[in-house]
Amino acid sequence: MRYAHIVGWGKSVPEKIVTNDDLARTVNTSDEWIRTMTGIRQRHIASDKETTASLSTAAAIDALDMAGVPAAQLDLIIVSTVTPDYMFPSTAALVQDALGADNAGAYDLSAACAGFLYALSQAADSIRAGTIHTALVIGAERLSSIVDWKDRNTCVLFGDGAGAVVLKASTQPGGVLTTLLRADGSGGPALYKRQNAAETLQMNGREVFRFATRVMDKSVREVMRRAGWTNDQVDVVVPHQANIRIIDTAAKALGIPMEKFFVNIDRYGNTSAASIPIALCEAVTAGKLKPDDKLVLVGFGGGLTWAAAAVQWLVPPKPVKRSQRVLSRLGYGAAAIRSRARRVLRRLEDG
Repeated sequence: MRYAHIVGWGKSVPEKIVTNDDLARTVNTSDEWIRTMTGIRQRHIASDKETTASLSTAAAIDALDMAGVPAAQLDLIIVSTVTPDYMFPSTAALVQDALGADNAGAYDLSAACAGFLYALSQAADSIRAGTIHTALVIGAERLSSIVDWKDRNTCVLFGDGAGAVVLKASTQPGGVLTTLLRADGSGGPALYKRQNAAETLQMNGREVFRFATRVMDKSVREVMRRAGWTNDQVDVVVPHQANIRIIDTAAKALGIPMEKFFVNIDRYGNTSAASIPIALCEAVTAGKLKPDDKLVLVGFGGGLTWAAAAVQWLVPPKPVKRSQRVLSRLGYGAAAIRSRARRVLRRLEDG
């Protein structure tokens, strides 16, 4: 029997940090209000030179380096995003070219904040079915490009970044054991962005809060049931980082101690599809995961969409740091890959 294991992980966030106090200088808000209502104290915001593709590529480099997997061994690249750089080509195709992953198929997936788990599910299913052997799954967003920076109800919530994982086939039991994917299009008006480039993200905060707390509870219970786990057996929950009050409410409804929920919303805000993989990377770095741990991932967002995954973690702890050395396993160094990525994007921008 084939299993799909997470064997590598990486993240990339813009250098620029915007604090709550920074926002309070431009909109009618305060650090205290934002932290109390959301749990956020800062977010990373991309510069004009930082794109969804470049953030994705940087996260992918770290994930491949951690996994010790050459880019040429990738069979599939999926990028989940609602903020692609182009309608087409896909962000995944840009990443494929930047990495030199000449044997990989590549496509984008749009399921908002639940998108990373949708992509993870598709990649894991393909591995278990024997269609592919190795996949790169990325969640990446540049939400700053679609936010109205004069709307204090939304601009305080979102940030930019990317997270990636490498999935690999194995006969050893474990890995991504089961996933749950759901959608309710009737709730679309609660959180949306029209195709018109001039329009910004629109959100009904109360409706999203009610929806999120309900589906987090139900989907975590269902994915645990499918995996045959009880609350007490779950070691770590990595939720979508949308609002600390949503996470706290769901934890109480589930009867799972808040201490088991990994939270980093204070430093990144809501990065949509990038939220869960960024948090997963930080959970590993913080030593929260060890072999045989039972991990639940859960996300929710526009669509309305929601998803969850049960993962048996089997990778021994490793130090996670951005590689500064030549990545011989990839065939060339990280600097060379980033340089190639910039050339690819420049060529597209030049037409």
